Amino acid sequence: MTQPDGHRLQEQLGSALLLAWRNLAHDRARFIVTMVGVTIAVVLIAVQVGLFNGFTSTTTGLIEHSRADLWVAVKGLRNFEITMPQREAHRAAVLAVPGVQRAEDLMVAFAPWHKPQGGYESVLVIGFDPNGGLVGPWNVVSGQLEDLRQQDAVFIDDLNLDKLGVSKIGDTAEIFNHRAKLVGLTHGIRSFTTSPYIFASFRNAVNYGPNKDDQTNYVLVKLAPGAEPKAVQAEIKRRLPDVDVLTRPEFATMTSDYWMFTTGAGSAVLVSAGLGLFIGMVIVAQVLYATTIDHLAEFATLRAMGAPRSFVLRIIGWQATIAAVGGHVIGITLAMLIAKGSENGTALITVTPTMAVGLFLVTYLMCGLAALVSVKKALSIDPAMVFQR
Repeated sequence: MTQPDGHRLQEQLGSALLLAWRNLAHDRARFIVTMVGVTIAVVLIAVQVGLFNGFTSTTTGLIEHSRADLWVAVKGLRNFEITMPQREAHRAAVLAVPGVQRAEDLMVAFAPWHKPQGGYESVLVIGFDPNGGLVGPWNVVSGQLEDLRQQDAVFIDDLNLDKLGVSKIGDTAEIFNHRAKLVGLTHGIRSFTTSPYIFASFRNAVNYGPNKDDQTNYVLVKLAPGAEPKAVQAEIKRRLPDVDVLTRPEFATMTSDYWMFTTGAGSAVLVSAGLGLFIGMVIVAQVLYATTIDHLAEFATLRAMGAPRSFVLRIIGWQATIAAVGGHVIGITLAMLIAKGSENGTALITVTPTMAVGLFLVTYLMCGLAALVSVKKALSIDPAMVFQR
């Protein structure tokens, strides 16, 4: 391309952008409707996808924060929260497998929490070994992990204080008619089932759940350096045929898939995001089409003056770009504010920079597809209509 040709192309692009802006801004009310439509679509999509991401991280939070390489559970396991007890003797059998460095018991059981002021709440008791280090509470904001070694000591998340009827360290309640004393707080640990996590030592947790002294729900495995996970996994299954043995990634994927797809929760969120995309596309298509119809005479004049079809396409393309950029900037800003506010709520909304960039591409595609509705009308203009007026 020669220099004059390049300069001419820049002038055409600049002229097309200016005309596109004037077409949109000419009718301010219609332009505002366009921005509102794209903004609503972006906010709805971002919030719904953010909820999906937040739900996914919530369902696998404890698994992902554990340091166990393998999880051993009763055969037929579908998710982390709902599992059957197994014999505690399995831990000794697992420890005897070559390649296993450490094995710990983990109890997971739903139980009734009796509030000090009266009333009950369902909670999920997490009983673990405070001395082991393979699993336990994270994001601790008050108290020490060692405090859980005390009799009847528990940790809860500060987001659930009101729900559980307690307010400060030292408050007491009851679980299965057994005393539970609050000795520590975490922040941001949510349960997808809405039953708050109650962290306790395995010894104390036995008093809070239906398991017997010789039962556990999981055996967590830390592999020795250099051990092959698949080989150890297969050997444990051979020695204990009545259990499932999953790596941490396998168990996290199984749990998130169960809650997000088997229960329909994730599908509902994604359908809502799709509806947001459809609504935004309809609004933008309608506005861009109406804008094109209102300016048919101007397009015909451009064609009569020798403007190529590509120039008309640039104008419509710039109109879609302006709508996409403006609506996305406003929408993603609002979505991030909503996500920030959700950090102290029960439902976490996660909007990341990567997601914001991806959503811009979706928004641009949405506006581009909407613009196609008006392209055919603009290109079918007969330049001669200018001289018939």
